[in-house]
Amino acid sequence: MPTSVRLDPETELLLRRLARRSGRSKSDVLREALHRMAERSAEVEAEASVYSLIRDLVGAARRGPADLARRHKQAYREALARKHRQ
Repeated sequence: MPTSVRLDPETELLLRRLARRSGRSKSDVLREALHRMAERSAEVEAEASVYSLIRDLVGAARRGPADLARRHKQAYREALARKHRQ
């Protein structure tokens, strides 16, 4: 199915170079790029749970006051005061 796409000169040059280097048509290069983007998007959607977004942070903080959420303003002021003293 024919589709028309308008490209800025820089993107057109990039597309031509990629096609020439790979020995494929510009249409083939665009098709492959779209397929790769779709695959990547599907992978991101599959992993987009809240836990998956922060899993590398879970367990990263091993110590700290248990009541920090309740006294965060006081803890922040104390941290600023310590920094100012240094």
